[in-house]
Amino acid sequence: MTESAASGRPASPDDVEVPDPGLRTSALVLWGTLAWLVVLAVLLLVPPLRSGDRSWWVWVPVAGVAGGLLGYGYLRRGRGNARFAD
Repeated sequence: MTESAASGRPASPDDVEVPDPGLRTSALVLWGTLAWLVVLAVLLLVPPLRSGDRSWWVWVPVAGVAGGLLGYGYLRRGRGNARFAD
């Protein structure tokens, strides 16, 4: 129990210790982008999945890959690290 919890006042954000998740955010974004690439490959290899009213399905993983690459680039530049936030 922290001192602030014992005194009855709410803990400030500086008093709270956040556990390390053990996974870097950039690695998570990279794996998500690879998953979207797998979905895109399946859609391109199985024509019935992208025919008729489902022709727009191909654009969903394309957008996922594009967003993932943008996010990965953003994180690799260091702008998305909470460690450096003030």
